[in-house]
Amino acid sequence: MGLCFSRGQSDEVDSDEHVEFAGGNVKLVTTEETWNQKLSEAKKDGKIVLANFSATWCGPCRMIAPFYCELSEKYPSLIFLLVDVDELTEFSTSWDIKATPTFFFLKNGQQVDKLVGANKPELQKKIDAVLAL
Repeated sequence: MGLCFSRGQSDEVDSDEHVEFAGGNVKLVTTEETWNQKLSEAKKDGKIVLANFSATWCGPCRMIAPFYCELSEKYPSLIFLLVDVDELTEFSTSWDIKATPTFFFLKNGQQVDKLVGANKPELQKKIDAVLAL
């Protein structure tokens, strides 16, 4: 299972990096206000949120990003969010992110499940489980 625990050597950020992370129906969250808005929409529509706390420099995050995008198209009944832990550092810390990627499953704004690491079969399994709620 892939995990990243610390920032890579390069501090250079390529503005195109988010494109591969936030394709499909994945919504990039760049502010806490956007986060709150997306959670409110999900609650209002009775949808489950799948939030991916990730980093552009993280190898496992880059590896699972296309799969996450595919899932967002396969499961339109879920809301797929992407949070860059380096852009929203304090917010990510408030979610107790110890490694990337970390996926949170939220229903009515409350955590119902969590997955740490780029484990495709486990992510699929957890999606199937939350859809059964």
